[in-house]
Amino acid sequence: MNRVIIVGGVAGGATAAARIRRLDEQVEIIMLERGEYISFANCGLPYYIGNIITERDDLLLWTATDFMKRYAVQVKTQTNVVAINPQDKTVTVIDQRTKEVSDYSYDKLLLAPGGEPIKPAIVGVDSPGVFSLRSLNDSDRIKAFINNNKPQSAVVVGGGFIGLEMAENLWENGIEVTIVELADQLLTPLDNDMVCDVHNYLRNKGIKILLSNELKSIKENDSGLSIELQNGSLETAMLIMAIGIRPESQLAKEAGLALNQRGGIIVNEKMQTSQPDIYAVGDAVEIKDFVSGNATMVPLAGPANRQARVAADNICGYRASYQGAQASAILKIFAMTVATTGINEKTAKQRGLDYDKVFLWSNSHATYYPGAQALRIKVIFEKNSGLILGAQIVGYAGVDKRCDVLATAIRAKMTARDLLDLELCYAPPYSSAKDPVNMVGYMIENILEGRVNNFHWQDITALQKRSDIVLLDVRDPAEVAKGAIAGFINIPLPDLRQHLDKLDKTKELYVMCYSGMRSYLANRILRQNGFKAYNLSGGYRLYQAINLDLSQR
Repeated sequence: MNRVIIVGGVAGGATAAARIRRLDEQVEIIMLERGEYISFANCGLPYYIGNIITERDDLLLWTATDFMKRYAVQVKTQTNVVAINPQDKTVTVIDQRTKEVSDYSYDKLLLAPGGEPIKPAIVGVDSPGVFSLRSLNDSDRIKAFINNNKPQSAVVVGGGFIGLEMAENLWENGIEVTIVELADQLLTPLDNDMVCDVHNYLRNKGIKILLSNELKSIKENDSGLSIELQNGSLETAMLIMAIGIRPESQLAKEAGLALNQRGGIIVNEKMQTSQPDIYAVGDAVEIKDFVSGNATMVPLAGPANRQARVAADNICGYRASYQGAQASAILKIFAMTVATTGINEKTAKQRGLDYDKVFLWSNSHATYYPGAQALRIKVIFEKNSGLILGAQIVGYAGVDKRCDVLATAIRAKMTARDLLDLELCYAPPYSSAKDPVNMVGYMIENILEGRVNNFHWQDITALQKRSDIVLLDVRDPAEVAKGAIAGFINIPLPDLRQHLDKLDKTKELYVMCYSGMRSYLANRILRQNGFKAYNLSGGYRLYQAINLDLSQR
């Protein structure tokens, strides 16, 4: 092997180039990048717009000159690859400055083209004041528009990670923000019973949310933009397109490489395409879902970096394989943190998995130490084995480390019983002696061992219509007075043992409390006294959050 050509920089291309050089000092490496920068912190762009990151240069991870000096890589920026010729093993490029056309031969070729923002084919999509965010230049344009025009309002189309990060950072600029989302919820990697807290939190911040709504057209007017939606219309000064990305795979298609229906480049575990001497990594590739084994596409920086390392190893003759992505992701939304890993319940249902779920309210650290904040955790697990399949966490402090532990558990194919045996760091400022991750293990083990049977918030409407059961609320009367679910009788937990004779053993009991803990204790009392009882997972607190969200749509 004499020459490796890498098309594209940033996470995939730059990582692969550096790894190849560390493995092989003799190989010639040429990196072709159509933009001005080979490596910049694209995940930091929204925070530069929001002035959280104040220095533009802080986003430049490597200049072309510094990268060439460090890794002895020929870096050619503003060089656009216009054709790949697998039979000749060449690429055709155009120097965007001189317009000169050249051919470069390769022994191995690595494609890291990334993805491009989806731009709907609607009237006005190219109007001034309409932006997308992919590059540093995009962030410059948005920032300049804000500084020069002092907009009072903005619409963000798309409620995914980038959309919410942009909503926050526009808000930080004093701009009134409306989010328009085609789906019936924001953040579709989360289930709707977890994202409800995000909806409620954003509304409390003054951000408007329009769900199940589609952008139809954009028109310029004297004050900015007039936006027509599937349901209604909006006037705004600027609009951010954040409806997702599509793989930039046209070059691969024209070269005859195998693609999936979404245009993703199909690769094997070595990151080889259908042409063995051509590799591909990053947002443009189809890879395997680690949990389900199904084909998927995961446009995240972590997987792109790992794929680049695997491709580099194989290019250099070492054996390495990519085992799949589990889509671990985290998002800051003002003071709130949202994290997810593995599959969600929607995916488990779609794939016909035999799964169950638990909801857990826990605190970020010991409650007697100041500053403890609630975490809401949802874990999907395999019914028979207790294998952890996915987790979602919404809260404030401590979200990241709990989701990272659960992500590790999924990667290690751990079960709930393994979680309860984990010995995690504890001191009152950081955790509790029984960490929330341990508590997840305890809860699932109780289900697996038949010590408790759960019911869920979706079941309540049907249960309220039944006369052959008892709905029981074991909260204190003062709590019930502040909010209750129709049809539930109230017997406070401390009084339950003294009132067992008032309950009918021929009827099933469905028990609730605020968080699910006291109702679990009530279940243990009832079951050991001959009753058949069920526990409301997540408690009234979850039910209340979901209904608050639904009432404001």
